Amino acid sequence: MRGPVFFLHQRWLADKGYAVCQFSYPSVSGGLRQNAEALSRFIAATGGDNIHLVGHSLGGLVALDMLAHHPDPRLRRAVLMGSPCAGCHAASVVADVPLLDAVIGRSLNDWLALPRATLPDSVEIGVLAGDFSLGLGRLVPGLPQPNDGVVAVAETRLPEAGDSIVLHVSHAGMLASRACAEQAAAFLLNGKFMHE
Repeated sequence: MRGPVFFLHQRWLADKGYAVCQFSYPSVSGGLRQNAEALSRFIAATGGDNIHLVGHSLGGLVALDMLAHHPDPRLRRAVLMGSPCAGCHAASVVADVPLLDAVIGRSLNDWLALPRATLPDSVEIGVLAGDFSLGLGRLVPGLPQPNDGVVAVAETRLPEAGDSIVLHVSHAGMLASRACAEQAAAFLLNGKFMHE
């Protein structure tokens, strides 16, 4: 995903005092390992003693693969927003449709096909899911409920996550949601989300 898509979150996290660097990657043409290696190089070139990651959708999966294969000792916490850690029904259905399979992209196809690698215990992971079913995924038959319109809440589950939360937001809406940014900032600060 290209970095400008995350512009609002960058601004909101900067307002909370974080120095934010955006990583862009070719989500359709780049493979998962290729993108994870590029993220690792990006982080290696980044200054700072404590580094946190925030990834949306496939970006969270790229972050997980990077954590598993190229951990940096400065990494502390990661927030995954709408990332299909446990599979993606919508992507599996679309992948079976000629011509539409290309929109899924290599990285997601790799994630669905490759065995899960062990994540380091040194990085705390928070999972944020949405339950406002608005998006193209609603056209996919059998999309489990609740979902964010693309990814089911159950598909965001990650056993290694230290905390998780569900917000009433759609998959695309996460990118413009101040509530998501507030929750991400809370997890980055405390290692837990703000539960009511």
